Amino acid sequence: MSFGKYFSVFNKLTASEQEALLNETVLRRVPAGTLITAGSDSCIGVVVVRSGQLREYITSEDGREMTVARLFGHDISILSASCIMNSINFDIYLSAEKDSEFWVIPPQLYRQLVEKSAPLANYTNRLLAASMTDIMWMAQQVLWKGIDRRLAHFLLDESAIEDSLTLKITHEAIAGHIGTAREVVTRMLRTFQSDGLVKLSRGCIEIIDIEKLEELDE
Repeated sequence: MSFGKYFSVFNKLTASEQEALLNETVLRRVPAGTLITAGSDSCIGVVVVRSGQLREYITSEDGREMTVARLFGHDISILSASCIMNSINFDIYLSAEKDSEFWVIPPQLYRQLVEKSAPLANYTNRLLAASMTDIMWMAQQVLWKGIDRRLAHFLLDESAIEDSLTLKITHEAIAGHIGTAREVVTRMLRTFQSDGLVKLSRGCIEIIDIEKLEELDE
């Protein structure tokens, strides 16, 4: 499918605006594990996901990570163009969790189009509002939910994404998603195992009692 099918506001742009996007937008393919952007020093532009799975996250001063959003086909990262967004004053990192394809709209082109196109400006404001909502939700999880509930929520989300009760993921990776230390995740997973919620093996977590996890996530 073409770029226009993935960028939903495309058909509301003028012919010249569409042509500029098609001429300058670049399709990239990256393997799992690729760091795509690393904060404000690598503002690559707006990312439109074609396939695969990307992760937006922030880092603390001590290097601890926490996931803001996970992006799939047709999703858009406006935060990857933070250098042209006056309302974004923090560093966002973007990496590929799986082999992925995505288009990159250069930041200067996007800025120029936003200044001329009311449909694109409105669309961009909606994307920013959705991203800020994700960030506020993340902050609320850290402030008001215990690590047990955050871990339960992550395991349920990961199970839904992978469509499997067996999750091949490390404790360190989970810690990066929910904003805590690996040792904390390991201790809590062992508690979950003792309570019969999960079964642990090397690099793998099997969900045994999904209903109890759901109760914990409420």
